[in-house]
Amino acid sequence: MYACIDLGSNSFHLLIAEWQDGKSQIVERFSHIVQLGEGVAITGEISPAAFSRGMDCLQEFVDVMSRYPISQYWALGTNALRLSRNASQFLEQARLLGLDVSVISGVQEAILVYLGVMSGLPRSDEVRLVVDIGGGSTEVIIGRQDERLVTRSLAIGCVSWRDQHFAAPAHSPSQLVSRLDGAVDAAQAVFATIRAECLQYPWAQAYASSGTAKMLAAMCQMRGFPEGQITLKALELLRPDVLASAADPDALLPGLKDRRKDLLMPGWAVLVGMMRAYDIEQIQFSPTALREGMLHFMMQKGPDTTALDRASLPQVTQTAL
Repeated sequence: MYACIDLGSNSFHLLIAEWQDGKSQIVERFSHIVQLGEGVAITGEISPAAFSRGMDCLQEFVDVMSRYPISQYWALGTNALRLSRNASQFLEQARLLGLDVSVISGVQEAILVYLGVMSGLPRSDEVRLVVDIGGGSTEVIIGRQDERLVTRSLAIGCVSWRDQHFAAPAHSPSQLVSRLDGAVDAAQAVFATIRAECLQYPWAQAYASSGTAKMLAAMCQMRGFPEGQITLKALELLRPDVLASAADPDALLPGLKDRRKDLLMPGWAVLVGMMRAYDIEQIQFSPTALREGMLHFMMQKGPDTTALDRASLPQVTQTAL
């Protein structure tokens, strides 16, 4: 059996799988909202509370892995561990728990995200756009099968956007509206920095992966839109609910889990800003992302981060889920 551990800026994930005949069979999945990147964009450090939450989660992962005959694992850290001044202390504490964690670059993260999303899709010669909104960064990839045409990592995510735009309480409904509009405009400006590069490669299909996309796809579905589909029209219809949830933390919104309420407004702003920047009217949620990409890459190349810098990727087959 094999294990992949994804230490994201918002959530930590553990994937345990068997690999046979070039396909994976998922045995266990675990995800916890740790918010390791909480405040990192402001202070430059992992806070004591986030540090403690991260260690508790890793201890649980170690305990779970001990129940399985794991022959190989790969643990990767992303944006929060790339940026924080005290990342080395976190990595050392992880080693004391028995986990060696490698910190990957934003581009390397994007490569694995693309590989993971492609692993959940039938092979096609069409050009595809993949966007992965994480806690501290967003990866934008355009590719055709195993060829990457654009591979970018941008400094924008649902946790960092919350800390930068919504940390202080709003004193009036109009102030809340102004902050939301400002966050959308700022997000659109970030994505616009690579707009010209992206539009060189017209895509036939667009996919959004990870927690923010999953949350908003579920909310769109509860409003009667097709499962897994996110449209700009649907997001605009959700805008009053987004504001209502921010104004009243006790408000119940169909499709929204309590543990993600604080990330609804920044996540909505980032996704709307991205879709506006690239003139996207519709995007499909992808249930596969970084950890599935890690599994496919590890099975074919081993847990070698240096191999991630090559232009081509291993051929992927559709994942057995």
